[in-house]
Amino acid sequence: MAHITIEPVTADRFDDAQHALSGGGDGRSCQCQWWTLTNKEWQNTSKEEREALLRDEVDAGPPPALVAYVDGEPAGWVRVGPRTRQVRLGRTRNFTAGSEEPWDDPDVWAVSCFVVRNEHRRAGLNDELLRAAIDYAREGGARVVEAYPFDPAAGRKKTSNELFHGVVSTFRSAGFREVARPRPDLAIVSLDLTG
Repeated sequence: MAHITIEPVTADRFDDAQHALSGGGDGRSCQCQWWTLTNKEWQNTSKEEREALLRDEVDAGPPPALVAYVDGEPAGWVRVGPRTRQVRLGRTRNFTAGSEEPWDDPDVWAVSCFVVRNEHRRAGLNDELLRAAIDYAREGGARVVEAYPFDPAAGRKKTSNELFHGVVSTFRSAGFREVARPRPDLAIVSLDLTG
């Protein structure tokens, strides 16, 4: 049985975060900046500039994500933090029309991105990352955690790269409730942390 630990991405773990982001999918080129930039800003940045933005974000704190280690090796990543810091979420019509929460509320956090290295996929690491993200949000003072997962059973089949939002079943297993379905294959889910 593999030993899994999950830690906040801090400056001393930046290289570990880079390793976790680079093992499959679009993490290496995105640098988990997709949700933090407007479309125009995204179009005008290179991979190197996005890496610098991530480094600045990590250095400034608080940690914007968690990194999972499997037997000491960085293996996965989840972005979790106040939704207000992820500006593209509030500019995405599919999300703004269906969320029950005010978009300017800093106590609403979002789990917006998962990356798991190819060699660690299909081992339940997303479940572990999500549980840790919920705990991290609770410790950070979040009132609600929201997410925008895909439903692989609906619509066309998605590639693993397209599942960076996570999948509905992972969130349901963690106690999230579905609050909207902007498209058959896309849900908005929410977890109240006040109870």
